[in-house]
Amino acid sequence: MKLSNINIRDPFILEEKGSYYMYGTRAKDFGQQTGGFDVYTSSDLENWSLPETCFDSEKAGLNNGVNWAPEVYKYKDSYYMFATFTKENGLRGVYILKADAPEGPFSNYSGKAVTPYDWECLDGTLYIDNEGQPYMVFCHEHTQIIDGTICYLKLSEDLKEAISEPTLIFSATSPSWVKKIVKDRHYITDGPFMYRTSGGRLLMLWSTHIDNKYAIAIARSDNDNIDGNFVHLDPLFTQDGGHSMIFRVGSKLMITYHAPNISLLENPVIKELIDTGDNITIAK
Repeated sequence: MKLSNINIRDPFILEEKGSYYMYGTRAKDFGQQTGGFDVYTSSDLENWSLPETCFDSEKAGLNNGVNWAPEVYKYKDSYYMFATFTKENGLRGVYILKADAPEGPFSNYSGKAVTPYDWECLDGTLYIDNEGQPYMVFCHEHTQIIDGTICYLKLSEDLKEAISEPTLIFSATSPSWVKKIVKDRHYITDGPFMYRTSGGRLLMLWSTHIDNKYAIAIARSDNDNIDGNFVHLDPLFTQDGGHSMIFRVGSKLMITYHAPNISLLENPVIKELIDTGDNITIAK
């Protein structure tokens, strides 16, 4: 399969021993009650396998609502998937799943949402600091608080549970390029992803809407740690694509995101990035 034939949102690519594993949200009904997640495999990022189920949310009792944004990380010889599901209280939360191989099958490892029970949350991503402390960075949804936020919490060493209360990083209206708040308007945060540049700067990619188009924004920590003040830089991409992540192909730095942000028309996009030492840009 070519990327143009793959209809997923929120693509995430893991490289393992020369193979690439791509996960994402099944695009049907914007990922509502889709029954889980698939994995696509490739050796060249151009030709991809047919989808294979790597997590069955129906069997796991997690197909109550959304099945969103699977991100898979290798950590201490196992594979951990951070994904968003609808909890028994009707609110969304981020769970952590686990498998012995990148193709799965994944099982419910955390047992419950790692994000706060009474919060509506989505899009958890893993960040590990220079001392080896794991964190989850996630979004507190605009659907509950109007002005969406991005927060972090500390995870236990085994990634099974949160060991701190959430800490606010910033809100959707904090960038200077956000227009003045309009009554009854919601401001979206989603798809955070952490990246440390070649110059040691800590960046966060995240997505929102700019001029009514889905977009990828960048913020940079002023102390290059998760507890720093994140300064908003110029957006990376504003042409109706987003929910991005960064991975490597040998010495090349790559980004993937979905575009356009229209149900059943979404495809994964892969482009090369340039790391300038203190920021990133999309290669021409």
